[in-house]
Amino acid sequence: MALFELVEPVDLVAPTIVVAFDTWVDAGAAATTAVEELATDSTVVARFDPDALFDYRARRPPLEIRDGVLAELTWPELTVRHATIEGRDLLAFSGPEPDYRWREFAESVVDLVDRFAVAEWISVGAIPAAVPHTRAVPIIGTASGSAQLTSGVSRGPDGILRVPSAAISVLEMRVAEAGVPALGYFAQIPHYVSGPYPAAALELLGVLSRHLGVDLPIGGLAEESRQLRQRLDLAAAADESTRSYVERLESMVDEARLPAGDELISEIERFLRQQGSQGDRPN
Repeated sequence: MALFELVEPVDLVAPTIVVAFDTWVDAGAAATTAVEELATDSTVVARFDPDALFDYRARRPPLEIRDGVLAELTWPELTVRHATIEGRDLLAFSGPEPDYRWREFAESVVDLVDRFAVAEWISVGAIPAAVPHTRAVPIIGTASGSAQLTSGVSRGPDGILRVPSAAISVLEMRVAEAGVPALGYFAQIPHYVSGPYPAAALELLGVLSRHLGVDLPIGGLAEESRQLRQRLDLAAAADESTRSYVERLESMVDEARLPAGDELISEIERFLRQQGSQGDRPN
């Protein structure tokens, strides 16, 4: 039994589906922000069953109480929306990462991809990393099956990396197994920044634009990125340990020598120890 319902009939020509879920691999809300911008002018064409996929005790629906009256509940939504940009059909698949039934969810997604005759799957994500906010946001890629990274982004990182999986990765692998080219773009954002990081969302949209060959909407992300950069610069300038740490990361980037493996972990741990003894991290 499918976990989704089709909402709006639509005729599509070789659509690309772009996918992002919140929380895991969505550092700084960069991935979901990018997909929301992509779907600025869109129509919901499919909706997944929230009761089957979400733990409401872990993700409690917001309740609005007006003058002592329980007035409105907002349930989580996991939807697929259709947008046409420069004559190209795109599907934006976003919402909360499901808590339950990942394997059944993956089979339903393969069914949906087949129904819409999807030509390409693109996962979008963001991960915290030892990178400075003063340099361009690095993007790493994944590619499965016959998928090709055509935006100038390389697959990475090299070697074997074992991490807790995300639902989006489960879907990417299953869709590739079903014969659909599947790839992913993942932004690396400064681990010392808390809260939204619009610069990463902007960079992801730039990569997607190059990959798809269309100009995607960016809304107010450029101005938001500029304002956040100013605040981070001021915060770093006001704290010697943060400033020296950012400078160290800058030198690694400029030398094309970002820390890897144990060095990356020790860099982050050293910085967090210093911040723990001197105050909160910049936000």
